[in-house]
Parts: sequence; structure tokens; C-alpha cells
Amino acid sequence: MSKTASPPPLGAHCLNGGVRFAVLAEHAERLVLCLFDEQDRLTNQLDLPEQTDGVWHGFVPGCVAGQRYGYRAYGPYKPDKGHRFDATKLLIDPYARELRGRFRWSDELISCPASAAARADDVRYDSARYVPKGVVTPAQSARASDVAIPWSQTIIYETHVRSFTMRHPEVPAADCGRFAGMRHGQVLEYLKALGVTSIELMPIHFFVDESFLAEKHLRNHWGYNTLSFFAPMNRYAGAQPLAELIEMIDAIHDAGMEVILDVVYNHTAEGNEQGPTLSLRGLNNAGYYRLAPGNLAHYINDSGCGNTLDINSPATFNLVLDSLRYFAGDLGVDGFRFDLAPVLGRFHDGYSPDHPFFKAVADDPILKHKKMIAEPWDVGPGGYQLGHFPAPWAQWNDQFRDTVRRFWRGDRHVAAQFARRLHGSADIFEPAGRGPDAGINLISAHDGFNLRDVVTYEQKHNEANGEDNRDGHNSNYSRNYGVEGDSDDRTIELVRRRQRLNMLATLLWSQGVPMLLAGDEFGHTQRGNNNAYAQDNETTWLDWSLIDDDPDFLTQVQQLVALRHRIPLLRRKGFMHGVSKTPKGRPNIEWFNPDGSKLTDGDWLHAHTMTLALRHTKKEPAAVPGVALLINAGNREAAFALPDMDSGGTWSERFYSGATTARQRPHKSATVGALACALWAYEAG
Repeated sequence: MSKTASPPPLGAHCLNGGVRFAVLAEHAERLVLCLFDEQDRLTNQLDLPEQTDGVWHGFVPGCVAGQRYGYRAYGPYKPDKGHRFDATKLLIDPYARELRGRFRWSDELISCPASAAARADDVRYDSARYVPKGVVTPAQSARASDVAIPWSQTIIYETHVRSFTMRHPEVPAADCGRFAGMRHGQVLEYLKALGVTSIELMPIHFFVDESFLAEKHLRNHWGYNTLSFFAPMNRYAGAQPLAELIEMIDAIHDAGMEVILDVVYNHTAEGNEQGPTLSLRGLNNAGYYRLAPGNLAHYINDSGCGNTLDINSPATFNLVLDSLRYFAGDLGVDGFRFDLAPVLGRFHDGYSPDHPFFKAVADDPILKHKKMIAEPWDVGPGGYQLGHFPAPWAQWNDQFRDTVRRFWRGDRHVAAQFARRLHGSADIFEPAGRGPDAGINLISAHDGFNLRDVVTYEQKHNEANGEDNRDGHNSNYSRNYGVEGDSDDRTIELVRRRQRLNMLATLLWSQGVPMLLAGDEFGHTQRGNNNAYAQDNETTWLDWSLIDDDPDFLTQVQQLVALRHRIPLLRRKGFMHGVSKTPKGRPNIEWFNPDGSKLTDGDWLHAHTMTLALRHTKKEPAAVPGVALLINAGNREAAFALPDMDSGGTWSERFYSGATTARQRPHKSATVGALACALWAYEAG
């Protein structure tokens, strides 16, 4: 192995005549590169000859792409000082672009004083046979794409590579559950026909199954247990995971849609102090993780998963930014959804929207043009930060989810909150100078009940997870309408169907950015499991046959999405407060009782029925200068007076949740059945 003059970029990089290796291990005393053949047999061990500013590096002549490798790091095993070096543990390169081989749980993965004091080749402690190996990969990149959807036109579709494709009738068996299935022509045609603009994929970074799941013969399905922030999950691919991921990204772009990745930069699969030594812990434990002050042998657990990455450390700060730049730059990803995002804005004394990480993202020439979406809570002190992320970060709005569910199930004193959510949650985002696009509105997501289960179950049913139904949320704001689970009573099922449409209509008529959960558009059910993270089976795999059971439902969801695209009033960039006036002096937004009178403060306390009128104030003509959203969450049919407009045009109904087709005749008043909603559009004469 030859020396290099200066610390090179981290990872393994092919150069003329060989490969350059570099890994950060600031407190290590020696770094050994271990090379393996395709049968996982050790073929060579080479000391990295240079150490510059904590980076160990060297050049291996004759090494080529496809070479499998790992590291052994020598240094102090002093947990009370924050150091956990153990040369008996083969360590995965944090910057490896691919990993090959299967991860298997074993006692040999766990460091202890005895293993740290043993020879690296002591078979009693050697972990090499249980961990995947890094793979040297040539430079690869996605094709340049000009897909760039403005926030105001964005409709996100959250899905999972495996769940979405495992049972798809048009995907070849060999591609089911893989990136290749997601790029299948008819899969993309379906999503285009639905009208979504941006596909948000649950984690595709290489992750491992937790030990307690392996003991129960379950496995991590969702993927929120990351081992590598660069390598794609090989469970979703064949022989070439990176190439297949790039092909999927290219195909989605060719179809005119964006790719958003769900990323987990808050913790790793190494867990707490009893966890395995797999990568970061064995290379630079004190540099990557937040350790308990005064007791460095223990990890701070703001993630709830055993450890927390320390974004204040240069090692972690650069790791996260380098990973983001790689996926956004080389692979062309259009945006990221950050799991437990407050971790990335935490100083050691708490969260701040002024954290340098947010500034680094905003200043980066690549990342500043990408969509950044925060899950705005973690389990640390002061962990709920909805509304407190800096521009241009968008944020999952769980208050939208909870309020909409509560309003439609008939809770009292919710109408005013419901109106705020329909209006875009100005109470949450406007104080920080943000617009409606700061909020990602959702009714359901991977975590919690899916939409069909919101109207079918009042209790969670997570027994299959093996935790005695203790896991998962208890506050689901759901209603079963008389029977827990599926029912043969047609009346119950019709109410449930209408309520699903009501909530989807609310989602797509509200100001802000809507996010659909895959399968909600045709009624997929998880049978009441609201924490299906460990269910890699038909619980989470979408049942596409449900479309045939009620094809009109999917058609109506497509109509709702199309209305949002066609009517700009449903997706304004700024909040409407009634200050702006139409040419005849009418406010651009008004709330009415069904009889046409304005809602008073007293009305808001008990309202279950209301009209929201939206009007254009621009002088240039608009195809739809006004809309009226008629909301009836009451138990009786209601007659609605349609709002006055500026010209002699006509009102027509564009959508009605109480029927499979909207009533298209012009009207001056409208009848809306119990538990139903309608959208009427005004067209100037």
C-alpha cells in the first residue's frame, strides 16, 4: 500500500491503477484494511499508512471495482472516556457506496473488555462472518433531470418499495419488492393517473433488523434502523443495488415525478451501550454519538432507539451533509424527509432553528434547491418543534391529521381548529413568516392507522408485533361506526366509505402541501395494526385487488387530485385572511353557516356544518374565480346557500362525497347529506 500526500475524500475511490481508501478514526492508533473475496474469505490485510487530521488513508495498486472490504481499528477500549476500539470487530466503512452479504446477529458483534484485549484473529470474538462488507464501486450517477415541482403544485405520495410492489399484478415476480418493481411502466402510469407529483420512499439506506425482532422471527420492514448512510438496501435489489436504484430514479424522473427519500440521520443500528460494534462506534464513538455528560459510557437517547448522532461534532455534521450531497447530486434525488428532525437542530442544551446544520443546507449549492421536509418531533427535551423549522423547510403537520379526524368523527368544539387546518394552519406557520407551503398536510402515514382503519377500528390491534399490543399510538381519533373491523352491514360500510372520501377531500382542498399514504386511495387495510414496522407480509403489502371491489372510489380520489391541480384557489402560496378584496369589495375568504349568514364566535363552538368561500382578487380573468366548500359533519342533511360572487356566472358542483358522481347542474343552493362534503366552482358568465 502506498501513501498519499493529503487526506483524500472519505470512502473507497477508483483511480488509475488502483483504489484509494480513506476512513475517519480520530483516536485510533492503527487502521487495518481487510480485503475479502466474493465468498467472504479474507484475502489480505493492509495497514493504512497515513493519518492526517484523524483520517487514515492509503492507495492500493491493482485493486479494482467490486473488491469487498472492511476495517479493523486499534485503539483504547475505555468506554468511560468515550472510546470503544475493538480490533476483533470488522467495521463497515461509513462511506461505502454498496454493501454485500447478509447481516446476522451473534454474540461476536458485541464488544467487551475481553474482546477488546484479544487478538484480532481470535475466532471467539471475531465478527467478520456476521456483517456485510463494503464494495468498491466505480463512480455512478443518475441522468440529469429537469423535474422540479413547485411546492404549491406538489402532491406527495408516501410509499415503501417492498410494500408497494410485492403484490402488484403487473410487476414480474423477479422484480416484486425491488427498485425494479418501482420503475415498472404500469406502476408509474398508475401514479401519473392518480395525479401525484412526488414519490416519497420510506428508508432505502442499508438497515438491519433489531435483535429482538430476529428472536421473534420478525424483521424490520420500515427501515428506520440505518447501518449505512450511503449504501442502498440490498433487500430491494438483485446483484447491483446502486445501479438498480439509479435506474429507478431515472425512470421516475422520465415519468415527470420527483423522488423524495425518507432519511434517518438521528441514530444508527448500533443501539445503546449493550449494542453491536458495526461501524461508527468502532471507528470514532466519541466523535459520532452524543454521550452522557459525566458518564461517557452511556448514550443520550433523544431518538428513542438507543443512541443519538451528535450533529454538533464535525464528524457527524460532515457525514450527514456528504450523504445528502451524494444522493442529491450524484443520484439526482429531489428531496428528503428527515425522521426525528429536531435531532439535527439540537445543541447540547436544546433545539434551535438557527443551528449551523440548517444554514449549511440552505447555503449548499446543491441542497438549497431540494425539498427538505422535517418530522418536527423527537423524544428528547423540548422535542415537539412544529412550526419552528427555518425556511425553506416544510414540516409534517400532525395537528392537521388529528383535527381532521376528530372533526369528521363528530367531536365537539373542534370546528374552529378544523377551519384553521383547512386554511393552511396559519396559527402554526405564519408567526415565523412562513406560508401554507410550510405545512405537509396528512390524514395518515406509515406510522399509525391507515385511512381505512381510521373508520374501521377504535382500538389498535398490534398483537402480531409480539409486544402484547403495548406498542403504537393509543390516540388514533378513529371510529368504527358500530362494529370493530370489517362489517357485512352495508349501511356501516357506506358511512365508512363516505368518511374516507370526506377526509381525503379535506386533505386535497386544504391550503398547504398534501401527502397521501399509498393504498388509502383504494382502501388498503392493515387490520387495525397501527405500528406495522415489523410486518413484512400481507399486512403491509398493498392489496391491489381492492381496486376491483370499488373502482369508483379510486376514480373519485383521482377527481379530487385533479381538482386541486385545476383550481389554483386550493393551493395558494400565501394565507388568505379576508383583507384582500374582490373588485366588488367582497373578502377573498369567508366562512358561512349553511343559511348564508356569517359564522359568529358562538357558532364556532358548536358548528358541524359550514361553508368556506374562496375568491380570486386578481383583475385578470380566472377559469374558476371562486369556490365554495360545503362541509356537513352533522347527522342530518343540510341545505346550503351558495355565496354571492362578483359577476353573473353560475355555480356547478364538481365533487360530492355522498355519491359516486358529482351533480353537474348549475344551482344557487345545494343539499349536502349527513356526513358529506361538496365542492362547488363558480364560473363567470
